Amino acid sequence: MEKRAKAFSTVNEYVMEFPKDVQRILGQIRHTIQKAVPGATEKISYQMPAYSLNGKTVYFAAHAHHIGLYPGAGAIAAFKNELSGYKSAKGSVQFPLDTPMPFDLIERMVIYRIKDRLTPRS
Repeated sequence: MEKRAKAFSTVNEYVMEFPKDVQRILGQIRHTIQKAVPGATEKISYQMPAYSLNGKTVYFAAHAHHIGLYPGAGAIAAFKNELSGYKSAKGSVQFPLDTPMPFDLIERMVIYRIKDRLTPRS
């Protein structure tokens, strides 16, 4: 299902390349991110949807058997316990397509990466 051969110019183009069931999941992730950080700029970067605010970016991508979320190493470390049931790497996590998508966790990770990290701690 990898759709990397085509150059995408919009997130809509990207989403439309996938089967309807995956489009639905991608749309829900997109909505979750937009709700979490309404001021973020939506774009295609590295041929996947990306959301940026003040230099912080989160990406996501559909793959054959999972959705990859790329919130950076800090977010992966901060949510390590909640991510223990998923395959992850230093700055990414894989959410299998055949299990319910953890939208609440995705939202919190995105907020951590883009929004909360911008607020200085006292």
